[in-house]
Amino acid sequence: MARRKSLAAQLLQAYQESQKAKAAAAKRAEAELARQIRASEREAAERAREEARKERAAAQAWMRTRKEKQAQSTAESRRTEQIVRDLEKRQAAREKEGEQKRRAEAREKTAAERRAKQEAVEALRRQAADRTAKVEERLETLSTVLRTSVGELHGLRRQVESAFDKDGPEGFAVGVEAALGSLVYPDGLGGTRRAAFAPEARELVLEVELPAQAVVPSVTQYRFKASAPPAVVPQPRKESECKALYRDLVARLALRAIDEAFAVTPPSLVDGIAFNGKVHAKNRATGQAIDPCLVSVRVSRENFAELVLDEPELDPVASLHHLNAIVSQHPYDLQPVRPVVTFDLSRYKIAPERDVVAGLDSRPDLVAMDPIDFEHLIRRLFEKRGLKSWVTQASRDDGIDAVAVNEEPLIGGLCIIQAKRTKNVVSAETVRSVAGVVHDKNASKGIVVTTAWFGKASWDFAPRNRVELVDGRHLKALLREHLGIDALIGLPKLPPGWQTRDLS
Repeated sequence: MARRKSLAAQLLQAYQESQKAKAAAAKRAEAELARQIRASEREAAERAREEARKERAAAQAWMRTRKEKQAQSTAESRRTEQIVRDLEKRQAAREKEGEQKRRAEAREKTAAERRAKQEAVEALRRQAADRTAKVEERLETLSTVLRTSVGELHGLRRQVESAFDKDGPEGFAVGVEAALGSLVYPDGLGGTRRAAFAPEARELVLEVELPAQAVVPSVTQYRFKASAPPAVVPQPRKESECKALYRDLVARLALRAIDEAFAVTPPSLVDGIAFNGKVHAKNRATGQAIDPCLVSVRVSRENFAELVLDEPELDPVASLHHLNAIVSQHPYDLQPVRPVVTFDLSRYKIAPERDVVAGLDSRPDLVAMDPIDFEHLIRRLFEKRGLKSWVTQASRDDGIDAVAVNEEPLIGGLCIIQAKRTKNVVSAETVRSVAGVVHDKNASKGIVVTTAWFGKASWDFAPRNRVELVDGRHLKALLREHLGIDALIGLPKLPPGWQTRDLS
């Protein structure tokens, strides 16, 4: 029956089968389309994946390139940094080396400065020690100058004797000066020697130049002072000690000079010595040169021989006082003393003294007096005025009637006196002659005494040439004032400007 199905059924079946076929075809088309879509999608996905892969590969390549560039850059940077670090290291090394060198130089400089400073300090210490040693050596010299042996002086004595035999007293004095001048003294202690000889008195007059106060060290020692800067500082000596040392030195030099003078002079000619020790200095008040006498003594050979000069415990100042010497109380201050003998009077022939005052009348006439008595009267007049006077012998006296000495240390001096007992005016030539003798004898002044008067030329000349004029009127007044003699002047006529009472 089924084979007998109707057409409709067959048509329906065919239609159904057709619809089924269409549905299957549509389904297959849809499946194909879906497949194609899926294939397209797969292709698109594949392409996308390929693109993604390519992009990833490009990105990776870019990243690799970037990394490579970064690595290269990093490497370059590292190399640059390494170079910089190397340069910095080398620079640091150079700087370190330079710094070390500078430090080494600074250390060396510091060490050199330290050594130099130490050497300078040591030099100053040595300098202080050396200068102190010199001071001590100088003090030793000053304290032993009297004990220093002058050697054998007999040879010099023979020379002095020969000088006396050849040239007499003047040659003897010159020989003594030469002998004493040849003796060696420590530096600064040997001064000039002047000698004069009085054969009648067998006395040698000796004048010695003593050193000034500066010869005594004014410091006790020199010490090093670690100040800034360091220095050598003197330690001042006390003034009292300087004065004591100088007083002691003056005494030692005086005793040594006298000892040497006795040693070079024969006892047959010289029994005693009149010694003056002077200092050439400047008056601090006036600035003028002065020669104060600090020691003066007259001593015999016998008395001087009692001294033991080489005795270490000898006190030289006490020794001088033992000899009755005149010693300055303050020699360091140049306080002078009056010399026992000031000048060489042996150059003048001294006449025996005559006391004429006792034998004069109550009112003697000066013009009528004996010339010798008149000269001795003038001598007595100047003695009363405080001078020591001597009348010279009549022969070979260089026109000098008398000599006088003013023993004042600073203002005194030798005076040349000429007494003119005359009734007439004293000529200007006479006054000039006396001025010439003053210059030749190196006297301090000349005095012309007359019973008459002087002319204007004499009064003008005298003050300029260290000559003092005493006319009859002045002489008459001086005799009345100093000797109590009311003398007459028996002139035949009244001099110009005089009055009658001036004569009587």
